[in-house]
Amino acid sequence: MLFALGMFVFDSQTMLPDRIERDRAWRHARDDRFLAPAASQYVGPGDDKVTISGVLVPELAGSASAIETLAEMANEGEAYQLMDGTGTLLGCYTIERVANGGSNLLDTGQARKIDFVLELMRVAP
Repeated sequence: MLFALGMFVFDSQTMLPDRIERDRAWRHARDDRFLAPAASQYVGPGDDKVTISGVLVPELAGSASAIETLAEMANEGEAYQLMDGTGTLLGCYTIERVANGGSNLLDTGQARKIDFVLELMRVAP
């Protein structure tokens, strides 16, 4: 297991991501001051975004239906716990975006290679 998002497990049966990015920010309120640098005050954590991407090759590893499973989870609008392969809980995340594209098409129109990107946003539990 590489990751788990709620009950969805990223592994060779579903999706094997080959890249993960995490973009975290912190918020600071700034007020302009006359003849001085702006004053700054820390007001709390900002966005915490995780992007998981990779390639599915259904003939070898992964399942094209896994993308639809994630889209259905996104439609529910729920927040899911994200856990990495070591068992570390990263927090509660909503699915903000699921993107995919196929190439090496068969005569049935099915893609032999499917690129995917999953964007998650951390929310308060």
